[in-house]
Amino acid sequence: MIHRLSIQTRLLFHRNIFAQMGLLCAFWIGGEVITWALNLPIPGAIIGMVLALLALASHKLSILSMKRGADWLIAEMLLFFVPAVLALLNHKEFIGLLGIKILVVILGGTFVVMSITALTIDLCYRWMLMRHVKH
Repeated sequence: MIHRLSIQTRLLFHRNIFAQMGLLCAFWIGGEVITWALNLPIPGAIIGMVLALLALASHKLSILSMKRGADWLIAEMLLFFVPAVLALLNHKEFIGLLGIKILVVILGGTFVVMSITALTIDLCYRWMLMRHVKH
């Protein structure tokens, strides 16, 4: 893909943050098109990430062609949560006792899921060790 392009085009992707973000968006849109065309139950963004991973793994795309754009998007991730914060300001009841109750439920649920996951991994690890010792 990019390795066949001219040196100027490769340098554009390596140096220009907007070109890199455009490339990331192209993978995302490509994934959305594939999801729509094949009527897949998988989000297009996931398909786009798989496409980007395949391009990187096959060395048709350099990590330098996406790194700065991806770093910027991660650094500015808070911008994507602004609508959620504004919705919170419109519903003041979430800031009081109801919000504390919801927070406790979310944190408790997260703790339970993490604990069960850790316990499951520990039990599987012990089972594999015991099975390995027997053979």
